[in-house]
Amino acid sequence: MRFIEDIQSVFNRDPAARNTFEVITCYSGVQAMLFYRLTHRLWLLKLKWLARFIAMLSRWFTGIEIHPGATIGRRFFIDHGMGVVIGETAEIGDDVTLYHGVTLGGTTWQKGKRHPTLGNNVVIGAGAKILGPITLGDNVRVGSNSVVVKSIEAEKTVVGVPGRVLKEKTVKSDHFDSYAVGGSEDDPTVKAINSILKHLHDVDSQLHKVSKELNIKEKKDSSVNGLEIESK
Repeated sequence: MRFIEDIQSVFNRDPAARNTFEVITCYSGVQAMLFYRLTHRLWLLKLKWLARFIAMLSRWFTGIEIHPGATIGRRFFIDHGMGVVIGETAEIGDDVTLYHGVTLGGTTWQKGKRHPTLGNNVVIGAGAKILGPITLGDNVRVGSNSVVVKSIEAEKTVVGVPGRVLKEKTVKSDHFDSYAVGGSEDDPTVKAINSILKHLHDVDSQLHKVSKELNIKEKKDSSVNGLEIESK
C-alpha cells in the first residue's frame, strides 16, 4: 500500500520521526499525501469538481496545495510542508523529497504541459521554485531558495537565482542531502568572485612594492642632491 510506503519514507529521511502514530497525526506532508491519493483517484474518475473541492479542504488543513491532476510517484516526502504548491501537470518520480515553501509552478496560460517533471530521488530545498515544463533528472539536488527555469541533467546540484549547476559536484544515488545544500566553494559565481578578489589582492601587493621602491629611489635621489649641494 502506497500510504504505508509514504509513512516509512518519513522514518528514512527525518530523524525526528519517533513512531507511526506521531507521523500520521503530526506530519502535514503525510496528511496532504493521504488527501492527494483520494483526490487523484477522483480526478481520474472525471469527478473533477469534487477532487478540487477536497484538495482545497486539504490546503486549508495542511498548508500544502497539491492539484489532483498532478502525477506523484512512490515514497514521496514533504518535510515541514507549509507553503508547498504542486501544479496540475507536474510529474514527480519515486523517492522525491520537497521541503517547505517549494513551488512546482507553470509559466504559461495555455493548456497542456506547463509544470515541471522531476526524476527519481530528487531533493528540493526550502523555498526553491521550479518553474515551467522543464525536467530535472534523477538524483538532482536543488538548493534552498533557488529558482530553476531550465532543465537539469541527472546527478547535478543546482543553487542560486537563476539556478546554476555546481559543475564539480555530482550526487551519488544512495546519498541524501537535507535541504539539498551545496557547498559554496563549488558555486561558479563564488569562484568567480574569489578569483577577482585574489587578482585585486595581487595587484594591491604589486602596487605596494612599486610604491616602496619609488620611495626608496626618492630618498636616494634626495641624499645625492644634498651631498652635491654641500660639496658646492
